[in-house]
Amino acid sequence: MDQPQSDRAAHKAALDGLRRVNRLCTSTGLLWKALHALSKNRPEPLRVLDIGSGGGDVVTRLARHARRAGVSMTFHGCDMSDSAVSIATEAAATAGADAFFFRQDVIGQGIPAGYDVVMCSLFLHHFDNDAARTLLTGMREAAGVAVFVDDLLRTKLGYALCWAGCRLLSRSPMVHYDGPQSVRAAFTLPEARNIFERAGYVGATFRKHWPERFLMQWNRT
Repeated sequence: MDQPQSDRAAHKAALDGLRRVNRLCTSTGLLWKALHALSKNRPEPLRVLDIGSGGGDVVTRLARHARRAGVSMTFHGCDMSDSAVSIATEAAATAGADAFFFRQDVIGQGIPAGYDVVMCSLFLHHFDNDAARTLLTGMREAAGVAVFVDDLLRTKLGYALCWAGCRLLSRSPMVHYDGPQSVRAAFTLPEARNIFERAGYVGATFRKHWPERFLMQWNRT
């Protein structure tokens, strides 16, 4: 799934499998609560960018939360894969979610400006320490209000849950392989804290949540 020009049918099957896995996680609910809190008492709608948005399921669900709550927010997602952008756009339209997706290589091209919140979900573990620090620094510099990062934790329980969940919820060989490998590549919580600190995230808060993931929130003061 990391390859920008993966076969579209295989890519879609993998992203559909991840969408089912993510429905069982608490990530979107926690992100929505934090975004809703940030949106209060603001004269303009909160502008949110999800980088490495994949199939767009996180952005789509957040946009639906906002619509149900009657809260005006702008949701955009970007990914370096053309097929992922296409799949996410179709999924958002099918769900009736007001979300826009576009192609952007945030490593090679940088993170677009003009957003209040820059976030990523299940994206950080794709990078080694130095690249992760570079990415996080760019997110911090681009965000006008806050940064959110939700990702896997490298734990034995997390590996077991991922291995079982990927096989129960998806038939995609890509998901069966990539899921457990992603946990192997993820950071422990102390490692994550260290990387964020080195990237300048003073005052960041970390919350561990189901299933063996963490949510980091940093607010610009």
